[in-house]
Amino acid sequence: MSNETNQVDRGSETKTLVLAVIAGMCGDAMLSWLTMSEVSFSIFPLIALVLSVQALYQEYLSKPVSEDIPLVGLACFFVGAFGHSAFIKAQHPGAGSNMLAIFITLGLLLWVAKKLGFMERQSKAE
Repeated sequence: MSNETNQVDRGSETKTLVLAVIAGMCGDAMLSWLTMSEVSFSIFPLIALVLSVQALYQEYLSKPVSEDIPLVGLACFFVGAFGHSAFIKAQHPGAGSNMLAIFITLGLLLWVAKKLGFMERQSKAE
């Protein structure tokens, strides 16, 4: 029974983190449209931003949150924002360098992987 509860909590945490990445990407897409002349307006990032923030809020209201998820969720938000920024700057080289955005994204991804336990060594007696 506790194993099923763990899987449900892990699925809920994964949903929260994916929604945070989507919200970060959409937020940066809207910011890029406002600040860069090369990026044209699209309504889809605005729609996706509203829907992802609404889904995050509903998830927050319906399920209890473990102690690490808010900080990891914020890191996932910044992974989405800096990742999208690096992608946009790779498409439009005149907008500036994407080196810092890539380093920040990779550093945050390593930290998230460590916090979620993906970087721990597996025990041999499984």
